Amino acid sequence: MTMGDDMSGTVSAEMITRGAEATLEVLKQGEGPLVVMLPSLGRPATDFDPIAGIVAERGYTVLRPQPRGIGRSTSPAPYKDLHDCAADIATVIEAFGGGPAFVAGHAFGNRVTRMLATDRPDLISGISIIAANVGIAPSGPKMRAAIRASANADLPDDERLEALRFAFFAPGNDPTGWLKDWYPEVLAAQRHAGDQTPRSEDYAGGTGPLLYLQPDTDPLAHVEDAEIFKRELGDRVTVVVIPHASHAALPEQPDFIAAQLLSFMERVHPARAA
Repeated sequence: MTMGDDMSGTVSAEMITRGAEATLEVLKQGEGPLVVMLPSLGRPATDFDPIAGIVAERGYTVLRPQPRGIGRSTSPAPYKDLHDCAADIATVIEAFGGGPAFVAGHAFGNRVTRMLATDRPDLISGISIIAANVGIAPSGPKMRAAIRASANADLPDDERLEALRFAFFAPGNDPTGWLKDWYPEVLAAQRHAGDQTPRSEDYAGGTGPLLYLQPDTDPLAHVEDAEIFKRELGDRVTVVVIPHASHAALPEQPDFIAAQLLSFMERVHPARAA
């Protein structure tokens, strides 16, 4: 099914089935080695639209699975835990040839990415985590309330914009685009999956190359935690700070993020030669 055209060419939507567990809609564009992009809590795969187009144009097949409950992705049951989330993505990679794939996860998607790299290292050439809370402590109640308010379409826009500015957008960056495309039921299901999984289980993100793209003004994913993460895991981790960005990151600095992904992948997951 053709979704539209962008700088990379046609975007198609393909359906992948994981037994009785889930049926997943996967946005696909480009040709070349696999790159998988996983969105934030309660958000759709289309959050990666501008970045996916840039990466696909450079010689990659970009896959963006919609989380269960978004688009045409469905499941008879919610996620059990992060292992269950990661198994969905493993099924997608296997359906498109088994990889190895480079996987980039934003915010909540970063934990799924790290869990996948831990559970199925055979499918992974490297990963990138974007605006990741790599601290051991989960997000606090004030932050969780702001995230829920951001996603709550029943609240006045002014209240939601205040929450978006607090949780997701750096000063001066426009949050209005994120008044749409929220899925509160998906948010709750993903939050449950994350809370069911001890952070120690996905913390290291496997043993392969890892690029951490850390926003400079993120109230949830702190720069100092990224520095600790790097010290603990050593040379396999590369930390790059995203300028003038907060937890949303993708709509704030898409060109910068795409450039950093491509630069890192040149080393660990090169595109197909022309």
